[in-house]
Amino acid sequence: MKVLGIGNAIVDVLCKVSDEFLIKNSLTKGTMKLIDNNDFQKLLSTLKIEETISGGSIANSIVGLSQLGNDVGFIGKVSDDHLGRNYEDGLIKENVKYLFKKKQEPIPTGTCLILITPDSERTMCTFLGTAGKINDSDINENDIKKAKIIFLEGYLWDKGEPKKAFEKAIKNAEKTAMSLSDTFCVDRHRSHFLDLVKNKLDIIFANEQEMMSLIEAKSFEEVISFAKEIKKKIIITRGEQGAISIDKEEICECKAKENLEIKDLTGAGDLFAAGYLHGIINDLNSEECLKKGTELSSKIIQKIGARI
Repeated sequence: MKVLGIGNAIVDVLCKVSDEFLIKNSLTKGTMKLIDNNDFQKLLSTLKIEETISGGSIANSIVGLSQLGNDVGFIGKVSDDHLGRNYEDGLIKENVKYLFKKKQEPIPTGTCLILITPDSERTMCTFLGTAGKINDSDINENDIKKAKIIFLEGYLWDKGEPKKAFEKAIKNAEKTAMSLSDTFCVDRHRSHFLDLVKNKLDIIFANEQEMMSLIEAKSFEEVISFAKEIKKKIIITRGEQGAISIDKEEICECKAKENLEIKDLTGAGDLFAAGYLHGIINDLNSEECLKKGTELSSKIIQKIGARI
């Protein structure tokens, strides 16, 4: 297996909303907020569902890698309920090896309400459900050892059980990549994330805001200096300014594609990571990896949802 993703197994529920809806419900545009099941159902009761898919940040990346013809797998915790069974079926249809043995859990399968405003920005309200209860017993060492790269998501990190799952995966991995996921995650877990980035990860994906927040930088030049100093492969997306890859002293940049008909920014970072990892496992150089990531992210933002 080329890449094995470990992340939140979340059923994405996509809905179009107005800016007023976000303001009325005290939601900050472009961020992810954790909510309980009651709040989730309350928000959903007033909305029209556009689409439901087997989502979660890393799962989106893994499906993208599969669609490019790569041998991939995914571990994410669901309950043996209606949504959990649909989640597994959705990944299997995409030729992803689903390596979690589901059973009836005390908490239902996780769901994420993705609210898309007219400017194509997405705001997420996530009920983690049982996804956030993943632990080291859910991780099979042999599955980890069979993969060339393990890909983790910052959304999953938390003290206690998920942290133990992370540590077991990293300990047994040949090479580990991670997405910082969201400034919310970075702010909440800054010291832990810094330790992971400096000492335990090989490949780091982030956007400019997440990296700036991680090291509390005042300029992007500080980010570049930090990346060179720790000698890791750090890939940063910068919106309209494109993307940059810093690998020791090598710096590569790729411009963003122009004149796109943007419909939804959901999954842009996830599919960028898929394209870049596709390049790594197929022996492309850093510039080619950036181009493949940019190609995939450009495709996904011109449609609703996080599936090409």
